[in-house]
Amino acid sequence: MKLPKKCVVDTNVPQIANLAACHDSNSDVPEECILACIDAIDHVIRQRALVIDKGGEIFEEYRHNLSMSGQPGQGDFFLKWVHDHQWTLPKSQLVTITREDNDAYKEFPAYDGLTGFDPSDKKFVAVANAHPKNPPILQATDSKWWGWKESLAECGISVVFLCSEYVKEKYAKKISK
Repeated sequence: MKLPKKCVVDTNVPQIANLAACHDSNSDVPEECILACIDAIDHVIRQRALVIDKGGEIFEEYRHNLSMSGQPGQGDFFLKWVHDHQWTLPKSQLVTITREDNDAYKEFPAYDGLTGFDPSDKKFVAVANAHPKNPPILQATDSKWWGWKESLAECGISVVFLCSEYVKEKYAKKISK
């Protein structure tokens, strides 16, 4: 899979990458998905491809879900890398987003097709939308995003599904209930 030159990284990408080091026996995530997330993290680090908010909201979400020690997994290493390098990224990759209330952002598209969007994920969309080039969002296993992909695309925001078959299947099971 060809990865973008610049991207926003949803927290579940490094979380899934961590499964290689700390396999969860309850997880049904396939190995190829874990490897795709590791490859994506490696790409983002090597290419300095991360687009993140200046206010640190995405970093804080990473920090609450990953280990600042940078170990034991590749996702933890990613958090340490973001911590150490976020302020040395090109200024164009640090985007201002404006929190309005309870996880609402001025930069989140006002679009009927996005009504009910997960409030905790709005920051990723706000960052992608606020950036002049609308970088894609890397997504691993959150199947809710599969249901929003067309509405997001209609707003000029693309999502790169690293585990598309897995997410598609999970989404189909979720909506069939």
